[in-house]
Amino acid sequence: MQRGVQQIACARGRGPRARSRGSVTAETAVVFPSMVVVLGVSLWMINVVEMQLRCVDAARAGARAIARGEPPDRVRQAMLAALPADAHTTITRDNDTARVRISVDVRPTWGGALPVLAVHATAVSPLEPGELP
Repeated sequence: MQRGVQQIACARGRGPRARSRGSVTAETAVVFPSMVVVLGVSLWMINVVEMQLRCVDAARAGARAIARGEPPDRVRQAMLAALPADAHTTITRDNDTARVRISVDVRPTWGGALPVLAVHATAVSPLEPGELP
């Protein structure tokens, strides 16, 4: 007789299954915004890494060009063509080396809630034989 009463209670929505109704919706409502934030931060970090690689490539190319004896103004223009407009470059030529330092502030393109990160790259190349400092 008791078994029949339990089946009727479950059928009316008062049993163990009724207590967990809507829990998936509540869990999704909590997890989904967190996943969106994690995805946004991940995409921004990919942008930061991409900018770091661009800075390293431009610094290496600039240091090699200075070491070959190319004019610093032309080298700076070539480097800035591959970098954002707000990039800062420093070209130094010593007795036996050419040094290029590039720094860029990376901002998220889709919102201002994340902080600005500074990305730096430095490359050093020995001067070619016959080049004067």
